[in-house]
Amino acid sequence: MTIKKLLSATTLILVSSLANADEDANLYIEGEEMTVRAAAPAHMEELDEIFSGWVFRSDETQALQMDDFDNPAFVFVDQGIDLFSKVDGSEGKSCASCHENVEDFAGLRASMPRVEDGEVVSMEELVNGCRTERMGAEAWKWSSGSMTAITALIGLQSRGMPINVAIDGEAAAHWQAGKDIYYTRVGQLDMSCANCHEDNYGNMIRADHLSQGQINGFPTYRLKNAKLNSTHGRFKGCMKNIRATPYKEGSDEFKALELYLASRGNGLSVETPSIRN
Repeated sequence: MTIKKLLSATTLILVSSLANADEDANLYIEGEEMTVRAAAPAHMEELDEIFSGWVFRSDETQALQMDDFDNPAFVFVDQGIDLFSKVDGSEGKSCASCHENVEDFAGLRASMPRVEDGEVVSMEELVNGCRTERMGAEAWKWSSGSMTAITALIGLQSRGMPINVAIDGEAAAHWQAGKDIYYTRVGQLDMSCANCHEDNYGNMIRADHLSQGQINGFPTYRLKNAKLNSTHGRFKGCMKNIRATPYKEGSDEFKALELYLASRGNGLSVETPSIRN
């Protein structure tokens, strides 16, 4: 067999394996059923039903998320536990100094991001606000290992709860801004988020099975880079893939997009920390 034919055969085998996703499967984690399919939220006229990204993963990847012992993201959750109790900064405090029980954060991830005093507030900003204002510590970078570890730990406390992000009132203008970004074509490939995740979900693009781009499982462990990935980090990666100049992590644009995307998943379960390709 020639090298060209061998590579072609290998590619076919790989694509076939990756395409082997049971889209009708149900997700149970440690015996608790997650909602991976739901009626589309009322504000979405484009879709009738929404699906977690877990639905579109291979059988093997689906299985990894069903057992916390096998889920590689929990290596980083353990790091988050250590960070939660670690004293840092000029005030001699840790997260645990104020928040004695991390389980008290149950429900927070399901409502994030949210709008306060007219601005979109993300989980990362809540964490850094505590670090700089209460602990006297330096802010963490948006997608740093420490930040994704602690947001994964906090998000885990809401696992199984339905996403319920508010988009009315003072959130409405930010939500609309995020929607505009979602549907705007950008980059050398002249593509929008919707071109992949609304028009073509369920189809294969190269070796990837396109999902609806739901963010209910972030921060998520990606097999591609073997680490936890933040929501804004994934946004940046997508924009680079279509040859567009990405916004900065933590920018108003990405926070508005996060708000809009989170609302598209209203009704799905929080899966943090999930596993994706």
